[in-house]
Amino acid sequence: CNTPTRKEKFKSHTIFFTYSLLFSPSVLANFRGMVQHGLPLEIGDTVQILEKCEGSRCCCCCCVGIFPSSYIHLKNAHVKNKGQFETVIPTEDSVITEITMTLRDWGTMWKQLYMRNEGDLFHRLWHVMNEILELRQQVLVGHLTHDRLSDIKQHITARLDWGNEQLGLDLVPRRDFGMVDPDEISITELYRLLRTHTHKLALGLAVFPYASWCVCGEPDSLSLSFCLCSERFFVRLNKQGLPKSPEKTERQCTLFVVSMDFLGVLYVYSHKSRRMVAGEKKSVSNTQYKRPYGCAVISVADLLTADFKDDHLLKIYSCNAESEWYQIHDSIIRKVSSRYSHIGLNVSLQLLHGDMEQIRKDYMRLFTRNVSISKRLGFSDIIIPGEIRNDLYVTLERGEFEKGGKSVARNVEVTVYLLGGDGQLLKGLVCCGSGEPGVDEHRSYVLYHSNSPRWAEQIKLPIPLEMFHGTHLRFELRHCSTKEKGEKKLFGFSFVPLMQDDGRPLPDGTHELIVHKCEETAGLQDPARYLKLPFSKASLQPGNNQTIKNSKESFWIQSSLCSTKLTQNGDMLDLLKWRVHPDRIIDCLSKLKDIDGTEIVKFLQDTLDTLFAILDESPQRYGLKVFDCLVHVINLLQDSKFQLFKPVMDNYIENHFAGKHLFDLSIIIVLHCLFDIICLQASEYLFKYIVQSRRLYAAATGGQNEEEFRCSVHELFKSIHLFLSHESKGISPITHTQAVFLRSFPTVCCELLKIFSMREVANLACDTLSSLPALTHTDCPLQAVKLQCMAKTVESPLYVNPESRCVLLPVVLRLLHTHLQEQRELVLCANILTSMLTLNTDMRVFQGEFVACLLTLLRQLKDKEYQQLLSRFPTKDELTSFLLQLFTVFRILIRPDMFPKDWTVMRLVANNVIITTILYLSDTLRNNFLNEKFDFKVWESYFYLCIIFINQPCLQLEMFPPSKRKKVLEKYGDMRVMIGCEIFSMWQHLGDYKLNLIPTLIGPFMEVTLVPQMDLRNVLIPVFHDMMDCEQRRSGNFKQVEAKLIDKLDGLMSEGKGDETYRELFNNIIPLFGPYPSLLKKIERETWRESGISHIATVTRLMERLLDYRDCMKIGEVDGKTMGCTVNLLNFYKTELNKEEMYIRYIHKLYELHLKAQNYTEASYTLLLYDELLEWTERPLREFLTYPMQSEWQRKECLHLTIIHNFDRGKCWENCIILCRELANQYEAYYDYRNLSKMRMMEASFYDKIMNQQRLEPEFFRVGFYGKKFPFFLRNKEFVCRGNDYERLEAFQQRMLSEFPHAIAMQHANLPDQTIHQADAQYLQIYAVSPVPENQDVLQRDGVPNNIKSFYKVNHIWRFRYDRPFHKGTKDKENEFKSLWVERTTLTLAQSLPGISRWFEVEKRELVEMSPLENASEVIENKTLQLRTLIAQCQMRQMLNINPLTMCLNGVIDAAVNGGLARYQEAFFAKDYMANHPEDGEKITRLRELMFEQAHILEFGLAVHEKFVPQDMKPLHKKLVDQFHVMRSSLGIQPSPSTSSLSSNHSGSQNVNSSAPSSNRGE
Repeated sequence: CNTPTRKEKFKSHTIFFTYSLLFSPSVLANFRGMVQHGLPLEIGDTVQILEKCEGSRCCCCCCVGIFPSSYIHLKNAHVKNKGQFETVIPTEDSVITEITMTLRDWGTMWKQLYMRNEGDLFHRLWHVMNEILELRQQVLVGHLTHDRLSDIKQHITARLDWGNEQLGLDLVPRRDFGMVDPDEISITELYRLLRTHTHKLALGLAVFPYASWCVCGEPDSLSLSFCLCSERFFVRLNKQGLPKSPEKTERQCTLFVVSMDFLGVLYVYSHKSRRMVAGEKKSVSNTQYKRPYGCAVISVADLLTADFKDDHLLKIYSCNAESEWYQIHDSIIRKVSSRYSHIGLNVSLQLLHGDMEQIRKDYMRLFTRNVSISKRLGFSDIIIPGEIRNDLYVTLERGEFEKGGKSVARNVEVTVYLLGGDGQLLKGLVCCGSGEPGVDEHRSYVLYHSNSPRWAEQIKLPIPLEMFHGTHLRFELRHCSTKEKGEKKLFGFSFVPLMQDDGRPLPDGTHELIVHKCEETAGLQDPARYLKLPFSKASLQPGNNQTIKNSKESFWIQSSLCSTKLTQNGDMLDLLKWRVHPDRIIDCLSKLKDIDGTEIVKFLQDTLDTLFAILDESPQRYGLKVFDCLVHVINLLQDSKFQLFKPVMDNYIENHFAGKHLFDLSIIIVLHCLFDIICLQASEYLFKYIVQSRRLYAAATGGQNEEEFRCSVHELFKSIHLFLSHESKGISPITHTQAVFLRSFPTVCCELLKIFSMREVANLACDTLSSLPALTHTDCPLQAVKLQCMAKTVESPLYVNPESRCVLLPVVLRLLHTHLQEQRELVLCANILTSMLTLNTDMRVFQGEFVACLLTLLRQLKDKEYQQLLSRFPTKDELTSFLLQLFTVFRILIRPDMFPKDWTVMRLVANNVIITTILYLSDTLRNNFLNEKFDFKVWESYFYLCIIFINQPCLQLEMFPPSKRKKVLEKYGDMRVMIGCEIFSMWQHLGDYKLNLIPTLIGPFMEVTLVPQMDLRNVLIPVFHDMMDCEQRRSGNFKQVEAKLIDKLDGLMSEGKGDETYRELFNNIIPLFGPYPSLLKKIERETWRESGISHIATVTRLMERLLDYRDCMKIGEVDGKTMGCTVNLLNFYKTELNKEEMYIRYIHKLYELHLKAQNYTEASYTLLLYDELLEWTERPLREFLTYPMQSEWQRKECLHLTIIHNFDRGKCWENCIILCRELANQYEAYYDYRNLSKMRMMEASFYDKIMNQQRLEPEFFRVGFYGKKFPFFLRNKEFVCRGNDYERLEAFQQRMLSEFPHAIAMQHANLPDQTIHQADAQYLQIYAVSPVPENQDVLQRDGVPNNIKSFYKVNHIWRFRYDRPFHKGTKDKENEFKSLWVERTTLTLAQSLPGISRWFEVEKRELVEMSPLENASEVIENKTLQLRTLIAQCQMRQMLNINPLTMCLNGVIDAAVNGGLARYQEAFFAKDYMANHPEDGEKITRLRELMFEQAHILEFGLAVHEKFVPQDMKPLHKKLVDQFHVMRSSLGIQPSPSTSSLSSNHSGSQNVNSSAPSSNRGE
């Protein structure tokens, strides 16, 4: 739609619209509403116009807004439910309205499909939407015929239903293609519409695969057939393997019409036109012959498990020998043939369900291309009346020929011609398959050098009926030479007439034809000459072989006729031509029962005309025979294969039957054959013939013999009543006969209405039903049949008519009452009741079974009727039982599985009935079950019902699309709020009896308040105040309420219920929603306010943690945030709530998270929490989580082994050793030496791992989370995190930013101010920190291997340090060490790392400043410690190369020479500094001692370095020695006699010093 111009926008007209004016303006273009009082509009919106006036502004009484008049289009409409929730409904075709509403909903969901990357459904839905829009345009134009309009509407609704099903939308009930309003039809009818629609979607009668292909290779023709039961589909290919006519798509695809029973294998045959080559010699022949190429097979049955539409690439197999070509498909299936070419056949298949008419409607685009139809070779299982076929299928089977004077066998080609009675060639009637038009002749393929060829090649001859008589087939046999010019030489022919002398077509089967010698085509010019000859071996008379030149040669064909006009049955022909042989009438009638039913129904009208003509010839002579034949024909139509011919029979009776005197004879015969089950099976149509015959007689005679006929009918029914009243035990022949008649009795009554009055027929039906035995045995099949008969009677016109209904109703109710009392056939009884209630249009019924009856009755009950109903229960116990049963039934009705998931309409109707009933019953509960009559079970059941009602998925309007939510609110309102208000009202009426329902209802009420409906929450959250108040007054505390509330809260919020608003309702003091104060506000008024406020604060904090945990778990990723949430929640349950079971549950949740993230050390520490709760006792423990029932000792042992295993995977072997020792002590105490031995061996293995395996030292990082956008457990807090293996600062920062993609990384290490803390954003502050080990003794002890020290450097760490250097005072440019201070921040954690998490919160922060002198001492001390470690590793040969020691020596010595230690001497050993800082005397002495110690370590390190230094690094070592002498001289240390002797002396002393006494090692 084009956007209006500015001039058009404000075109002025003066029109005043009121609510009574029925127009529905629709928006044509978007309007932003940027003007003053402008109303924004979007295309498709519906607006209510109140006033249209002059100028650019329009005023409306509701002050909604103004908009240009040119932006809307007025449509006729009517307003429903005028007022606040009125609905404007356009007065247009309901299909158009549904299209508009549905496509709007689809549009939003269609875009979501694209966002979810569901490309297939996205494109399919796009095509369907375009198709619906095209069809909508055709409907709106209004130039369609009535039939065409119905077809298009049916197609539209089918597409709408398909789309709704694919998108998971609700099923739309329709009648005559239009949506129905549940308020305007009975609910039973609504149920039946939905049920019928659901069943309709599941029907499938036939299968139509769609095939298209493209072959790259040599074949130039393809033929496809289904399991050899269908016509072949034929397509010609070019040299590139593509169809020769690609522009004609109908020649590239077909529909195979096959039954599900035959849907098995698709055979694909390919042929190639090429030259035949004699041996290996090159041929000079240029003649092309059709030669077999290959075959491909695909099993379609294997593909039916899915909706397959993909292409399938098939291998083309060739036969091992051409003589096996006729059975190549069997060889492929049996996997005998292993030769296949590299050519692929690409076939696309699609399975379509339904009959042909349905397929044509559902797949209109397929038929617009004139796609070919490949039919079955015979009739389908269900023969369709009106189907016209006259197809003869001929298969060239095989031949037996002589060599004909040749040294080798012949190359035989068969040419097939169809000739008429005049000998002329019938053109275009020879078809190779369904994909190509008919041709004049067919040439078979040629098998190389074979005198016994087998072709198995099929052709179709669609011969018109008028041309069939006198037509014959001629087969010309030629030898195809591979030499010279490649000419084809005729050597014989065969023929076969298609019509026999007796008027029957060629019979189905195999025919051995005679090969007549003929070498010139001139001899075949006159067909009359050879037609006098015998054509088959079967037709030869004895002694006639001499007329045949060579009777040894034969040619076999197979024929099959599929015709609705011709019959091959001689008995059928004799019956239809009975006047030719009147003496054989009895014989013809006797043979009718032996004729195939297919032949009879094909000529149904002719057969019936023949029977009645014979009856008119002599009623007395042929009456019984004709009657038997008529019964046989009628019973044929009971077969499912021929049921579609019942309308044909009905049409014959109504329009063609003319037997005026049949009724007298038929009644007499029926009386005599009353107990004949075969006769009773045909009673429906026998009565139709009787009634029609009587009507014809009455019309011809003016109603003569009326009373006589009536008496005959009554006499007949008296016999029937006597017959039906007979009782028998179990299943007997007479019971089966009774059942047969009852099935057709309702139809008999409907036929009698054509000649008798309504009341008279009703009396007959009443007497018939009353004559049935009242009680039958359980195993008797007559029960169900009797009810089915009654159900059809109730649905018939007899029950619709008020006069006849009064007669039938007592009998029907009496029979129903009997069955209901005995609890038999309840479903059938419910269906009957539903049909009875549906007839009253004033009654609203829900469902088609007992539910429908119950809800219908409840829907009709008003206040007075409810009082009368409840007053029928004289005692309180009876009333209690009734209410409990009713509440139980209601709970069943609102279960999600009660109806299909897309029956939302039905659920809403049921809920509307239920809520009305609940409101009526509330008064009963208040009047009869309060005070001294209080009944806990009734009240508990009532509240549980209300709570389940509120929590129904179909009432959670927040989950609905906006359009659907609006419809529900307009029609029903929010039923949750209605029932919530009723709950609150009933709770208030309980008074002191509330205590009886505490704590039972705490959990259910909590579940209701978690529903995200603000009004519902505001109404029901104050109930918790009442519970706390009641419990406080009874017990002096409300611990019970608190415990139950907390237990239920965890489970409900883990299921996804609850939100931030719910937390605020608990915690916020300010009233949030209208007059309802928050729960905390109410509690502050009570005397127990302190404990109440504490409880609310606890619940609020728990909700904070549960919300954080749920939000993290929704993401589905295992990261630090998820584990942090779990740790936070776990600690809360332990420290604040002391909920041990919940604490253990979250321990195991955290354990699983760690295992998933491969944090094995943290997983072990986590599981250790549960282990520490257990003792080494034999106390029995119940089954819990994944643990079986076992003793406490066994569970603790299991936990120990699991923890040891995970510590081992995390390389924390020191912890493994501690646990192994504990387990070993237990085994030793129980004298379990076998396990003790294993444990000691395991402990020893851990020692080996400590000494032999390398462990990485992780980095540690301080992380600060600032801003209000972080979860509660992180907000404005700082943590220290243990990094992953090989993870450095940059990688860790990237990982954290990926976990918090919206966070901003802070680039400094200063603590942020309050502005950052209160910012509505996320800020991350990350920097590396150094661990401060607790066990300094191990680290400082000499002789301890570095593998051992490395563990204590990074494990069990509580404190971490971060240094920030800065200059205080004036900076000396010559020596910056004089003013270089260090700000040291020490962070103390709440728990040590590693632990149950990879990060822990900083509990304490300490900040100190280190003077330049202290800093210098620490630097030298750290470097000396590093040197000691490297020297020790080198001595113990733990270093693979000496480079680390070389670099460390070089760094220290070179720095000292170039100013390192010299700068310290200059800065701190100067006289001025000592004079100015006398308090630093001890520190200066300490610094000098550290320098001397470092010099001695360097000297020893050089000696060790000299032993291991490679030859190419000797110059560097010499340079280091020289520089070391310079450094030592600067420190004033006297040189040794020589470096080597010094090294030797120091080596000895150092080794002694490094070896600690054995007692120390033991400690």
